[in-house]
Amino acid sequence: MAKKKVRKANVKRAKARPAAAGSKAKKIKAKKAVKDKALKTKLKKIKKAAPEVSLEKIGVVTHYFQHVKAAAVKLLKDGLKAGDSIYIKGHTTDFKEVVKSIQLDRVPIQEGKKGQEIGLLVKSRARQGDSVYRV
Repeated sequence: MAKKKVRKANVKRAKARPAAAGSKAKKIKAKKAVKDKALKTKLKKIKKAAPEVSLEKIGVVTHYFQHVKAAAVKLLKDGLKAGDSIYIKGHTTDFKEVVKSIQLDRVPIQEGKKGQEIGLLVKSRARQGDSVYRV
């Protein structure tokens, strides 16, 4: 009779013990999975809310003049007008801006055409080979 009571007591103690380390890891993984899922749904909502911007490559930076913060751009496609919004992207360059000033052979112009190499006033450094996109 005493043996049966001891066995029941051992079973009760085993149930009362805290969970093993393996089950803690499972709980942590489950919590991370829930957080990851919530984060993914938030990102999906953000992507749906933000309209996709179409980028059209219109030129390439051929030279940068540091002392006047101007970039020489070879227009490969279409034209570029003062007031257009552009995006300059390169290996270390990544910025957007509105075209304020365009020059051709040191003469201010309102619009650059395909094939021309124009000068643009830029706010940040642009490097040779950087791509110029119209936003």
